Amino acid sequence: MKNRIFSKVTGLFLLGITLFTSCGSDQSQQNSQPKASPNIIFIYLDDLGYGDVSAYGVGTLSTPNMDRLANGGIRFTNGYASSATCTPSRFALLTGMYPWRNADAKILSGTAPLLIDTAQLTIPKLLKEQGYHTGIVGKWHLGLGTGSVDWNQEISPGPNQVGFDYSHILAATQDRVPTVYIDNGRVLNLDPNDPIMVNYDENFEGEPTALTHPELLTMKWHHGHNNSIVNGIPRIGFMKGGEKAKWSDIDMADHFLGKAKTYVQDRVKAGEPFFLFYALQEPHVPRTPHPRFEGTSGMGPRGDAILEADWVVGELLKELEEQGILENTLIFFSSDNGPVLNDGYYDDAVEKIGNHTPAGPLRGGKYSLFEAGTRVPFITYWKGTIQPGVSDALVTQIDLLASLAALTGSEKTAADSENLIDVLMGKSQKGREAFVLEATTKTALRAGDWLMIPPYNGLEVAAQVNIELGNSPEYQLYNLKEDIGQTKNLAQTNPEKLQEMISIFEGIRGPNDKQIQQLELK
Repeated sequence: MKNRIFSKVTGLFLLGITLFTSCGSDQSQQNSQPKASPNIIFIYLDDLGYGDVSAYGVGTLSTPNMDRLANGGIRFTNGYASSATCTPSRFALLTGMYPWRNADAKILSGTAPLLIDTAQLTIPKLLKEQGYHTGIVGKWHLGLGTGSVDWNQEISPGPNQVGFDYSHILAATQDRVPTVYIDNGRVLNLDPNDPIMVNYDENFEGEPTALTHPELLTMKWHHGHNNSIVNGIPRIGFMKGGEKAKWSDIDMADHFLGKAKTYVQDRVKAGEPFFLFYALQEPHVPRTPHPRFEGTSGMGPRGDAILEADWVVGELLKELEEQGILENTLIFFSSDNGPVLNDGYYDDAVEKIGNHTPAGPLRGGKYSLFEAGTRVPFITYWKGTIQPGVSDALVTQIDLLASLAALTGSEKTAADSENLIDVLMGKSQKGREAFVLEATTKTALRAGDWLMIPPYNGLEVAAQVNIELGNSPEYQLYNLKEDIGQTKNLAQTNPEKLQEMISIFEGIRGPNDKQIQQLELK
């Protein structure tokens, strides 16, 4: 396999990079056998905006550990999640497939069945075939089981059935039930005498909710989060039982960090390359930073949660250094969608934002077809191999599958994923030519310096979250190079470019696509 990898890695000089590299230490001399396969880690945040990483130079938060990645690697200014919401982006990242091709790729409940077909190619499957051990730690939110899940038995299919050798996850989001950790398909610390029951349609008799027992709340809900109460926090959905298995919200970051560090340590001991999908929950609601971080940002829990996440990134890098593998580890850092302040709880995110701009210069945010919905922090880091720089190339998370296939010598790929390994490594500035982004099942086209949003019915502003959604009865066309804030709609003054964009859009989505047909009716 090594010879195959050496011949297919474009522009990379991997000879001499060792699994146990430790800068300037005796260990690096003792373990000098060349390894062709770098370890691969995805650090994936939840609702982190383009302006939330200080290296992007547009916000007021200070994120030194995220900046270490950005300033020591390639900081992409045109890096995209596939969707402006979480489940579709995670689906696209792991499968290399546009989420709008799967009608079920929407924000899932905690009881939704597994979204990824177990026969489908995924990044962990691809890397397993290339000799990697694969693990996921953190948020999943891609469904579990095939229908009705019995949380008191082995839960399958799940991450382990789509390519992960090891999984330690929360099923959906921190604001949804079940509020338990699932380790390789089993609820952690489950007491068989206190079985878990979950329902998203109706409450269990006698169980308190935010509506019936507001006196039990330590966090006040704003919209949508008024069902079962766990740790004083009202959630989406109803849950009964599983008291010993319920997580501690304020300890979640520490918990997942511990699992990630143990995974790395175990893989180093085993002497095998690994892929770790480290999916942090910050800064998604409910924002519950550990007391160590409370008040540290001056922006309330959202800012504190981002600083906690920054600390986590630093601790992971420290672990890689201590294990002597930082120089043989390729790290991708990004977010599943853009930022939102009030996303269901009163937590001072709006009141204490100050001069900070989570979206940076971009318009919109989470849920939006405008740029801030999908253009997110996007960084590649490989100490000693990737030379620091800034890239304006258009890259997307969908492209990671084909790019990692090229890196590791696999000939497999997915139809929507493009091999941009040279771009990700800083060897080329030629990124994607076009990309269809998605927000709450609606799509738009980014091509070159332009963004085209088709006409859509619906609210222009989602009042509850105070975010412009991008809906308009007319076509919208923006030159992002000249107008990154999308202030000038050029659809009427540049009809030739608009028609060109429509043609590209229809070509990608296909003439038989239902959304294309609906647009033609207009």
